[in-house]
Amino acid sequence: MFSVIFPGQGSQSIGMGKDFFRRFNIVKKLFKEADEVLGVELSKIIFEGTKKELDLTRNTQPAIFLISYSIFQVIKNEFNINIDKAKYFAGHSLGEYSALSAAGYLNFADTINLLRIRGDAMQNAVPNGEGGMVVTLGSNINDIEKILKDNEKNFMVQIANDNADGQTVLSGTNSDLAKLSEILELNNIKNLKLPVSAPFHCTLMKKATLIMKKEIEKVKFSDGRNKLISNVTALEISNKDELKKLLIEQIESRVRWRQSVVNMIDKGVDHFIEIGPGKVLSGLIKRINKNVKINSINSEIDIKDLKI
Repeated sequence: MFSVIFPGQGSQSIGMGKDFFRRFNIVKKLFKEADEVLGVELSKIIFEGTKKELDLTRNTQPAIFLISYSIFQVIKNEFNINIDKAKYFAGHSLGEYSALSAAGYLNFADTINLLRIRGDAMQNAVPNGEGGMVVTLGSNINDIEKILKDNEKNFMVQIANDNADGQTVLSGTNSDLAKLSEILELNNIKNLKLPVSAPFHCTLMKKATLIMKKEIEKVKFSDGRNKLISNVTALEISNKDELKKLLIEQIESRVRWRQSVVNMIDKGVDHFIEIGPGKVLSGLIKRINKNVKINSINSEIDIKDLKI
């Protein structure tokens, strides 16, 4: 039994998806539609732009979705692999939008437009340079939560991503993150500042939540083909109204990726197929459970090697 999963921000690279674009008309059509919907040459940014330009959140989010969705369509329509028989679809942060679209809840144009707006809203929710994110390595999430609780009067930092055993990402203002870092080092907990310009998935994203609430409520959701695993709850869901509500909550909520993977495995999933650029989620799943099968699909050879 397998689940299909889609990566989030951080998996992007210049030139991603170029071989698929060259080989398949279905991908060329999706890139053309993306450029028309957004009113910018996203394809040019992906293939010919600078890393700095691609790394802008407003570009990164629609770009990763475009690549993930394109590969998904190639798997289905060019290789006739019945990827829709997956038990669950899931994605990490923006990857949840890829999962929604691939499973049929949101059409392609609405999804890529929402992600452009989401990227802008999240980037601009906090003045540039005021907020950021820190990753802790090798520590138990319960220990991190205790440190945050014990120091809640000294600084305000929140867990943004519970990624895997020993990898937790935290968000806050840069001044509060500096205070946290001192405490972590006193507790011999390795921590690194991430190269991001905003503190995602915490209450500092309030402005982005208000913007996305308006935008998501405008969009028509359809009945999807598969159940999803929500970032917010780590539980399965297929109700359209509940999906909208959770997508709005997701902006400020913790991404419960570790718990999502554990819950899928507990429901019988023993094979994960990561569709999109990079292999970030595959690496996280290996840390969560070494016994499950994992395929990372970001080339034609990867698709030819896929057995479900």
